[in-house]
Amino acid sequence: MKWIILVLGILTNASASVLIKMALGPSSKPISLAKPMLIATNWQLLLGVLLYGIAFILYVIALAKFPLNIAHPVLTAGALASVALCSFFIFKETFYWSTLLGLMLIIFGVLLITFRAA
Repeated sequence: MKWIILVLGILTNASASVLIKMALGPSSKPISLAKPMLIATNWQLLLGVLLYGIAFILYVIALAKFPLNIAHPVLTAGALASVALCSFFIFKETFYWSTLLGLMLIIFGVLLITFRAA
């Protein structure tokens, strides 16, 4: 169950980032503090902020169940990998070989930390 909390934290964090990026996209109205109603009516932005709040709550729960040196790297690396994949598949952003190598190194490092501490 505690690993499910970490996975949900990763998914909500990555989903929030994707939604906020969508809120800033060309198909939606640009966000400006000068026009607060545009912010209040941008469902992607509002849902993204809500998901960040949920991700934070899941992070707090994960910290209660895991050591900090496991919970934080797993959530961070998972969110990094998820956002990198979403940026490629959803936004058609360039995915360089160095990005893949970097993500693999990060995930490998997190696995070492997790297995060492377990």
